[in-house]
Amino acid sequence: MARNLILSGGVAHDFAATSRTLAEVLLEAGVESEITDDIAGALSEPPQVDLITLNAMRWCNQRGHFEDQRDQWHLSLGQDARAVLLDHLNKGGGLLAMHTASICFDDWQGWPRVLGASWKWGKSHHPPIGWTTVHVNRDHVITDGLRDFDVVDEVYSDLDVLPDVTPLATSMGQPVLWARNVRRGRLVYDALGHDTRSYDSPVHRTLLCRAAQWLLRQPVGICE
Repeated sequence: MARNLILSGGVAHDFAATSRTLAEVLLEAGVESEITDDIAGALSEPPQVDLITLNAMRWCNQRGHFEDQRDQWHLSLGQDARAVLLDHLNKGGGLLAMHTASICFDDWQGWPRVLGASWKWGKSHHPPIGWTTVHVNRDHVITDGLRDFDVVDEVYSDLDVLPDVTPLATSMGQPVLWARNVRRGRLVYDALGHDTRSYDSPVHRTLLCRAAQWLLRQPVGICE
């Protein structure tokens, strides 16, 4: 069974609950997950895993947002930890980045080039959480044959998205899912997943299951 490390924790979201749910979803793809909120510690040396999942909101917060919780979740990802994450990709590993990953590591200039996008304070935003329709681009093995679906979620809007990103799904005209090669590895960013209601959608669960299979270079198909 493939092994996954879920890097979790942060403000304004119930990361404990969504990380547990993610672990359940990925188990359907034959992936066993370990969850930690000690991101720096987990990346202090190369983790012996096939997949790394970032389901967290850790950043320097230099603009003062969430000031009352800044000290608890403040994180500047050090050079050694960055090197471990990049080495994972260099070795062909997979990286699944969820929802707030676009807000993470704001003092690391290279992170947007890895992820394919970044949140820009004063520009990026999201409407209130609620029902939204996700339109699926079926031109990828992850999305092949899947239908559009409705989900309760936040739709991150006006991210700074790199021009080489090809959306695999959109909502409200915004890209919410993509897959890309990074160094010798693979990355999938799923901008959905604000809370566990997002995972109530069977199609969203299937997308994540297939994303894991693609990231692990396994045949992409039915998840059980």
